Amino acid sequence: MFLGVDIGGTKTAVCVGDSNGNILRKEKFATGGPEETIQKIAELGRSILWGQTPKAVGISCGSPQDSARGLIQAPPNLPAWVEVPITDCLSQAFGAPAFLANDANACALAEWKYGAGQGTKNMIFLTFGTGMGAGLILNGRLYEGTCGMAGEVGHMGLTPHGPEGYGKAGSFEGYCSGGGIVKLAQKMGAEFATTKDICDAAKTGDPRAMAVIEESAARLGQGLSLLIDLFNPQKIVIGSIFARAEALFRPKMEEVIRAQALEANRRVCQIVPAQLGEKIGDMAAVSVAVTGWEDLQNVR
Repeated sequence: MFLGVDIGGTKTAVCVGDSNGNILRKEKFATGGPEETIQKIAELGRSILWGQTPKAVGISCGSPQDSARGLIQAPPNLPAWVEVPITDCLSQAFGAPAFLANDANACALAEWKYGAGQGTKNMIFLTFGTGMGAGLILNGRLYEGTCGMAGEVGHMGLTPHGPEGYGKAGSFEGYCSGGGIVKLAQKMGAEFATTKDICDAAKTGDPRAMAVIEESAARLGQGLSLLIDLFNPQKIVIGSIFARAEALFRPKMEEVIRAQALEANRRVCQIVPAQLGEKIGDMAAVSVAVTGWEDLQNVR
C-alpha cells in the first residue's frame, strides 16, 4: 500500500493506492500554508490508511523544487512554500520513506507505468495544459537532469515574435498551452476567452478558430520534431488539450513532423493522447511513491 499526495495551488489530494495504480481511497481539501497543509495531510492520510503503515509516500507538486533533497521551493502557485522539507515532514508523519517529484515528471511516471506509455523504454510525456512541460523516461528511468530541471520544454523558442509563454515570446508554451493559444488568437485578430472556446468554435468550422488551431498544431509539430530527433523516443504521450481535441491538432502536427523530423526517428515514434484522464493527478502521486520504493529495493 502506498500513499500519494498531490499538492496544488488551490487543493491538495491525499490518496491510498496499490502498486498496480489502483486508487483505493481518497480525500481532498483546500491548500493553505505549509504548516497547516502538512498537518492536514498527516491527519487525512492516517484516516484513509486505516491504521496501516504505507510502504512509501509520493508527493507531486509544481516546480521549482529540489526533488533530491525533498524541498518545495516556492512554486508560482504556492509562493509561501519557501524551502519546505516536505519529504522529511511526511516521512516522519507516516514512518515511511517519502519522495518528491514535479507534477510533469509524476504524470510521466503514471502514464509510463499505468497508461499510454506502458511497455516503452523511452517515452516523453507532455502536459499541454495550463502550461507546457515534459517528463522524460529515458532507458527505463525518469530523467531529471543535473539540478532537477530537465524537461522544461515550454521554454524552447520556436519563433522570435510569437505569443509569450514561460516568459519568452515565441516559446513552445506560448504556442501550445491554454493561456498561450488564447494569446495566439489575439495576435491573429480573434477574440476568445478560453482555449476550450477556440476548440469548440473550430469544431463547428469557425474560420478564425480553425486558423488559430492550425498555427498551434504546426508549432506543436515543430516542437515534437525537435524532441523526436533529440531523444529518439518510442512514444510521446500528450495530455490535457491534445487528449481532448486530438482530431483538431493531429493532421497539421503530423504534416510538420513528416517535413521536419528525421525519417528513421519518426517511424519508430508513436504520438498518442494520455489515457489516465482525470485520475492522473492521484495516480501520479502514487507512481512517485511506487517508483521510489522500487528504487530502494534495487539498491538493497
